[in-house]
Amino acid sequence: MAGSRSSSPNSISGWSLKENKMFEEALAYYGEGTPNLWDKVSSAMGGSKSAEEVRLHYEDLVDDVKMIESGRVPYPKYKTQGFWT
Repeated sequence: MAGSRSSSPNSISGWSLKENKMFEEALAYYGEGTPNLWDKVSSAMGGSKSAEEVRLHYEDLVDDVKMIESGRVPYPKYKTQGFWT
């Protein structure tokens, strides 16, 4: 998630693994059509991220998925030598 807007120093993206897991679980629980979704997800995360940070994180993830699906994200070049050849 290059360019993540969060300011938390816990990871490169600004979101810890725990925060990402809480985000995913809350989003799955409430669903995309829920009124005041970002407030509810933020609250479910214990307030560690604001509703705005949650919304921006979601938008970043949607953008990432679009990039992957459009083929604009290159696949990594794995070594072809070694144990598995």
